Amino acid sequence: MSLPNVARNAVRGPGSARRGAVALGLAVMLTGVAVPAAADPPAGPVFKDGLAQPVFSANRDDWIREEIWVEAPVDSDGDGRDDRVHAEVTRLRETETAGLRSPVVYEASPYYAGGNPITNHDVDHELHEPRRPGKGRGGDVLDPAADERLRLAGGDSGARLNGVPVISTRYEADWLPRGFAVVHAESLGSGKSDGCPTSGGRNETIGAKAVVDWLNGRAKAFDATGAEVKATWTTGKVGMIGTSYNGTLPNAVASTGVRGLEAIVPISAISSWYDYYRANGAVVAPGGYQGEDTDVLAEYVYTRADRRICRPVIDALAAAQDRVTGDYNAFWNERNYLNGARHVRAAVLVAHGLNDWNVKTGQAARWYEALKARGVPHKIYLHQGGHGGPPPLDVLNRWFTRYLWGHPNGVEQDPRALVQREDRTLVPYAEWPEPAAADTALRLVPGIGGAAGDLTRDRIRPGRPVTETIVDDAAQTAQALADAAASPNRLVYRSGTLTGPVRLSGAPRVSLRLSFSRPSANVTALLVDYDQNGKAKIVTRGWTDPQNRGSLWRTEPIRPGTPYRLDFGMQPHDYVFAPGHRLGVVLLSSDRDYTIRPAPGRVLTLDTTRSGVTLPLVGAADVPPPASD
Repeated sequence: MSLPNVARNAVRGPGSARRGAVALGLAVMLTGVAVPAAADPPAGPVFKDGLAQPVFSANRDDWIREEIWVEAPVDSDGDGRDDRVHAEVTRLRETETAGLRSPVVYEASPYYAGGNPITNHDVDHELHEPRRPGKGRGGDVLDPAADERLRLAGGDSGARLNGVPVISTRYEADWLPRGFAVVHAESLGSGKSDGCPTSGGRNETIGAKAVVDWLNGRAKAFDATGAEVKATWTTGKVGMIGTSYNGTLPNAVASTGVRGLEAIVPISAISSWYDYYRANGAVVAPGGYQGEDTDVLAEYVYTRADRRICRPVIDALAAAQDRVTGDYNAFWNERNYLNGARHVRAAVLVAHGLNDWNVKTGQAARWYEALKARGVPHKIYLHQGGHGGPPPLDVLNRWFTRYLWGHPNGVEQDPRALVQREDRTLVPYAEWPEPAAADTALRLVPGIGGAAGDLTRDRIRPGRPVTETIVDDAAQTAQALADAAASPNRLVYRSGTLTGPVRLSGAPRVSLRLSFSRPSANVTALLVDYDQNGKAKIVTRGWTDPQNRGSLWRTEPIRPGTPYRLDFGMQPHDYVFAPGHRLGVVLLSSDRDYTIRPAPGRVLTLDTTRSGVTLPLVGAADVPPPASD
């Protein structure tokens, strides 16, 4: 039997494909743990208080490691052969000796082999104009050694176990002593896998799914000699977990409805790639990666040995992603896992940082809502951090114990939401968003002489339009504009001083009546917390392209001077405004850190009498009108 496709190309060790190898999963490198020798291995898993106990060996010498290539039914590199996914399996020798079968904790990633230096797209150009070589300052060159993806790494240290290179994370140390096996697989186009990276395309889903199929006897795998390897040691019950891209792949695989995938834990994960790189028709960057797009990300993770075969695939990404109009299209629809929510069988524990501006909170919220609507077993953990951050180990253990071991621990009756509050206490809630949150409509009242206007629950009498203007200047950051005492580049509206705590739970929405001096513009809305000293904290924000006011799929021309209705949401959040603070809404055009940055000077005219914001609030009665201060 011939070698696997990857092995035919080159069987490489950590000195090449794994230079600085990393995983965008949990961040702790695995080290050996010295433990006393047990007199007798346990007869099976042990459960206490609904949790699988670490009764098996934590000594790496007692673990078995295999390196395999799993055959996937897709040929994304066009070489005439099915792609093969490189994977590493770690399991306990003592469970195998005792004839026990293990469920599997599985992480798929394109990051184990590190990444390539990349150049992001130029964002300093006019809206809806193709980027011209030499125009603007050019893209930012990112050094993978300093990249956030690497900071979150937990990948290969160059270690060996049973003679096999180790893609190691904390997962082995956490789950093997509890009787689970651990599998790591490299996404197509990365490391020792073949195929091509496509930034969330269908082939990547098929590749990651193939490992679940192999664990359930539905796909073939081979070792480096070409001999077939079968997963006779597993129950076939699989739980996928990972952070960011590594958490996105579980969403993708679950959306296929594959049998055997019993649970997933997507951490800071994408559910729709359009909403990662776009927002309501606007080209919008993930936080910290201004100018990145699907082609840039694919270039970053394209670490397989053959550096030429996938060039046409990556070039096709650059064309199909459409950075000119920002419209939704078939390319983005393929990468929208919400389309497959109806197929999800796995129990889903969503984890997300409330201050994650890389993978924004809307990714978790929309996925979670879709699963709730389908009756899928679900739970959400929201914390005060940014990108990354898994649920506490006991929460994870309880989830995997129930859905992978099948131990009836009553997790179905637990509160559905765990939210880390501003003081870092972890508070359980029956569901999220908070069912008691009521949509509260607030109106915009202009200020006088450029001062901040009012945000009020009072109804405004209809009459002649009262307008204010915004002059676009992408050189100004949103934070600077929110803090400014006065500026022609933004409009500010503030509530009265809060008389009690007010909790936001869900997605704020704005409804704006705007006209424009040019046929194109960015529109940005911020929800802001103003403290007693007037200092602004941006709670959440949202963006739109007015050319997509009717449909994400279609750009409609703007006639300068004609008013248009724009309705769009900000990113969902869960936030408590403290007594003595004020709610604020700030409107601007370009958002320097996220949107395309055209030349300054566009004028946006807001009809305040026909504009407002709707906030899902608990405690809205504690939002007095500004006149009551």
